[in-house]
Amino acid sequence: MEELTRATWRVSSRSGGQGQCVEVALTSNIVGVRDTKNRDGGTLIVAPEIWTGFVTKIKHGELDH
Repeated sequence: MEELTRATWRVSSRSGGQGQCVEVALTSNIVGVRDTKNRDGGTLIVAPEIWTGFVTKIKHGELDH
């Protein structure tokens, strides 16, 4: 997706730098998520409001099982 080619990809500061994490690119219209070990392996695309809801659930422990 062309919009993501210009986006800044970020990795969590908590990832530890071991290369076993995902990276995220935020734009005004979409959020891209990909594996740092296989950046060409595909990108998950979601709407920003979906991403925000997902992150909120993680922060509140709603996805812990």
